[in-house]
Amino acid sequence: MAQPLIQAEVALLLKGKKSVFNLEIALTIEPGELLVVTGESGSGKTTLLRVLAGLEKKARGCIFSGTSIWQDSSKKIFVPPQKRKVGLVFQQYALFPNMTVRENLLYALPKGGSKKIITELMEVKGLTELADNYPPQLSGGQQQRVALARALIQKPSLLLLDEPLSALDFTMRSRLQTFLLDIHRQNQLTTVLVTHNEDEIRQLANRVICLKDGKISAEGIPNALFPIKQSTLKGLWMGMEKNRGKVKIGENEVSVSLLDHHFASPLLGEEVWIDFGAEGAFLQKNKGQ
Repeated sequence: MAQPLIQAEVALLLKGKKSVFNLEIALTIEPGELLVVTGESGSGKTTLLRVLAGLEKKARGCIFSGTSIWQDSSKKIFVPPQKRKVGLVFQQYALFPNMTVRENLLYALPKGGSKKIITELMEVKGLTELADNYPPQLSGGQQQRVALARALIQKPSLLLLDEPLSALDFTMRSRLQTFLLDIHRQNQLTTVLVTHNEDEIRQLANRVICLKDGKISAEGIPNALFPIKQSTLKGLWMGMEKNRGKVKIGENEVSVSLLDHHFASPLLGEEVWIDFGAEGAFLQKNKGQ
């Protein structure tokens, strides 16, 4: 059996909105896993990422990465963030507004590192044409891709994502969920993603942990913790083909019938709701409203 990439048993005093409580978490992360962390605001999700990244020096306990010790407070061992090979992307992408896309990526390049990886990442992430643009000139989705590319420059063993899609609209969010999954698989990453979005959890996660007041309250596979409560899903309208509609749900395209052929088709890329039943999939006339 493969050795876990991360083994952590950590504690840290936190001040929540209504009380003071301890973050107390024992966690194992397997190589190649996409682990989602969810829970109410103020439950410790972002703090957990910061502890794993080495941004919380007051945290107590141990963190092992394979056979390496990142932290052992009993032995006063603490490996700083820059030596942990961790990529971190926050909800606010923290790009330098006075630097171009290329300059933002170059800034993250380790001293003595080859600039070839900058060119490769820009090509793979579709950023080549944006290389000389500044962050204020980019859309939210483009800024997110730059932030992810920057996090990958040091070829991290662990990628930490703190609600990176929450500020985006539904259409862009759906597209970038697929983009995130592709990055995770193509780069053979181990990823920890913080999100509240249940659709995102079901589409992306191998495993989910739920936090409450700094502790793991539930753990399991997405469909067990977040089952679909009704036979209705939302997706993106992709147009008509041979008298049937096409809707993209997650990574899949679904063929649907229109219950009422007299109402106008949705706009391309518009959010729609689909009813699934024994007789097939049907576009809701009221689109879930």
